[in-house]
Amino acid sequence: MIIVIANQKGGVGKTTTAINLSAACAFQGKRVLLIDLDPQGNSSLSFIEQQIISGSAFELFTELQQPWSEFIYETKVKNLEIVPSKINLAKLEAKLVGDFDAIFRLRDRIEQIRANYDFIFIDTPPTLGLITVNALVAATHVLIPIQSSYFALEGTDDLLETIEKVRSRPNPDLNLLGVLVTLFDKRTSLSKDVEAHIRKVFGKKAFKTIITRSVRLEESPAHKETIFTFSPKSSGAIEYKKLSKEVLKRV
Repeated sequence: MIIVIANQKGGVGKTTTAINLSAACAFQGKRVLLIDLDPQGNSSLSFIEQQIISGSAFELFTELQQPWSEFIYETKVKNLEIVPSKINLAKLEAKLVGDFDAIFRLRDRIEQIRANYDFIFIDTPPTLGLITVNALVAATHVLIPIQSSYFALEGTDDLLETIEKVRSRPNPDLNLLGVLVTLFDKRTSLSKDVEAHIRKVFGKKAFKTIITRSVRLEESPAHKETIFTFSPKSSGAIEYKKLSKEVLKRV
């Protein structure tokens, strides 16, 4: 399964979900690859030191003759490997613009190693540009994190429209895996109202699991750890483990 985690809004817990959901699946014995397509590289920084990165996601798209072994790095998490991102990925769209196969680059590359993994997770930038479209064309499923805030669904229509356009032509097999409520604050009625609204809009596509706002989740990347090793008894660890079980059932 190839699962892209996408939302053009920033700060909705997209990278946190990519890091911890991929780790949760790896801890359950699944062979997992995480591809970081966000030029900020926050998923990458949670697993490996920036200075050891040579081949990265940028070269994956541009150096088509180089083998995958140049881009894949082991992590401290058993069964989890990563294709890291560097800031040079921000130049990718300008480099690929005009290429007739631009939106198929990632799909064609992933086909070469797809059989090696049970799950491939793709973290995307907070835009609906060429990088995110590449991820959607390559994916079997899309997971949308939505923050439980006043402007929660702002821009979601644009993302859903993009998904439908991808399904209509380049990737008819793309499915909406689910919508994940993130950064939920149990203390506020606003969070509860927004959650109820999200469930009304998306119905069964909304995951039962909710990711609550957590200091531990925010701190763990700075220590280059997933929530499962940084604070295994925290609410974040419990919730992402539950989410991984829901994902495994849905796929």
